[in-house]
Amino acid sequence: MGETVVRFSGAPEIVLEKLVSLGYYQTKTEALRAGVMHLGKEYNVSTGAKEIEDELAIRKMLKVNAEVDSGKRKLVPLDAVLEKYGAKR
Repeated sequence: MGETVVRFSGAPEIVLEKLVSLGYYQTKTEALRAGVMHLGKEYNVSTGAKEIEDELAIRKMLKVNAEVDSGKRKLVPLDAVLEKYGAKR
């Protein structure tokens, strides 16, 4: 998962600018995100919010695991956090 840079010219650039200038979207990025989500629905790439939420959770867990394995992140046991803040299970 990462950042994607997109450059437009010609007709796509004009359409994108009009979508923003007419107020359909606040930014070009927002318009592009909406377009990608629409394509996902059209081609049945994503079937719903639950599927997407699950995929995001899995990606986050894999990222955290990689950071722990590389030493970039330290996990604190739940019991230690509960004790520190005086909370109960």
